[in-house]
Amino acid sequence: MPQMVWLVVAFAILYFVIVQTTLPRLGRTIDAREKKVMGDLTSAERAKAEADHMQAEYEAGVATAQDKARARVAEARAAAAREIEANNAETNRMLHSKVETAEAALAERRAKAIGEIEAVAAEAAGDIVEKLTGSRPDPAETQAAARAALA
Repeated sequence: MPQMVWLVVAFAILYFVIVQTTLPRLGRTIDAREKKVMGDLTSAERAKAEADHMQAEYEAGVATAQDKARARVAEARAAAAREIEANNAETNRMLHSKVETAEAALAERRAKAIGEIEAVAAEAAGDIVEKLTGSRPDPAETQAAARAALA
């Protein structure tokens, strides 16, 4: 029995020493860790909120930049279309002028060719009449006859 008493006394001393010295330190350590974890959670929530805010600002900036880029592309397309239309109009004017010049030259050459054909036809008709009748007809008459036959 005395050993039991000494065991209980030793156990009680050890228990009270541990409870008095170790448990308060352990409690302070647990409290400190809890405060640190709560502080870390709070700062993590603040950091997440700040990151969300920064992401929203970034996305708004990207959207604004995309809108500006789309507007610039539309302006560039419109300017290019206007420039193409102006170039087309100028080209059409130049082509129309060249066509008119070519048509005038063609009409002039056609008239000259018809005149030469009339002269050759009148001379040939005069030669034929001279061979058939023995006398050469008046050149004005042969010219008029050739003109009438070609018309």
